[in-house]
Amino acid sequence: MESHTFRRREILKVNPSIKKLYGPEWKSKWISLFLLFIPQIYISLNIHKLSYINYFLVSYFIGATITQALFLAIHELSHNLFFKNIKYNKLYSIFLNLPIGIPFSISFRDYHLEHHKHLGKFGLDTDLPSNIENKIVKGKYLKTIWLSLQIVWYAFRPILIKQYPLTLYHTLNILSQLLFNTLIFKIFGIGPILYFLLCDLIAGGLHPCAYHFISEHYLLNKSSQETFSYYGKLNYLTWNVGYHNEHHDFPCIAWSKLPIVKENCTDYNKLIYYKSWYKIFYKFIFNDNITLNNRKKIFLF
Repeated sequence: MESHTFRRREILKVNPSIKKLYGPEWKSKWISLFLLFIPQIYISLNIHKLSYINYFLVSYFIGATITQALFLAIHELSHNLFFKNIKYNKLYSIFLNLPIGIPFSISFRDYHLEHHKHLGKFGLDTDLPSNIENKIVKGKYLKTIWLSLQIVWYAFRPILIKQYPLTLYHTLNILSQLLFNTLIFKIFGIGPILYFLLCDLIAGGLHPCAYHFISEHYLLNKSSQETFSYYGKLNYLTWNVGYHNEHHDFPCIAWSKLPIVKENCTDYNKLIYYKSWYKIFYKFIFNDNITLNNRKKIFLF
């Protein structure tokens, strides 16, 4: 039995009240609208007034942080944790996708749910690096380049492994993004779109909030675990994505309640966890014994 399924069953035997935490967080839609979506649009329309240095600093420390938070808001929406109605979650994810510039929210939903269902199964879990990546990316320099372009691999790797049929929501995601980008370009020029894309590249690469991609499932220690949690301050900026064992055990519990799960379940104190994403980044890059192959895998063929 998969470890997360087993632990969930064991926890619910001892603490069935955890089920009361299931379901959406009503505050999420307002947080994402007023603290992420609107500020990102505002910055995109005004950042051209800054010097080149300030443009980069704002893009890195504010813009990319917002973009990563938008990525993770869409992650929450993929689990239907903003609204009770699945349709509303899909539509809101399309809406939050707009200041990212590239239509991905509905496709991400498909692939991410497969990641939960087939965790570590090579050929089904598209979170696992491909054979080509594993063969090419060796040493600290190539690992740094790979990590800086991580958003690119995450975009193209799933398409090469498995293609989903185009649905109404996929089409709506693509068309609404094209319409939004066209309106922005016609009214404000190419500047805001370039800003969105730059934030995408930074947020999915060498950015402190992006290091959760490494800490979640890479085996950086001698351990039989396949998932690792992070309990640090950057969780405040990333929808508590660091509570990753808790999330995989209970994907139907929203970000705001994952710390409650940890507090009420002693099982998590027995697992290896991290307190710093910076240390994880340093160890991943500079330890030559750690490669993209440092993942727990199940080969089906």
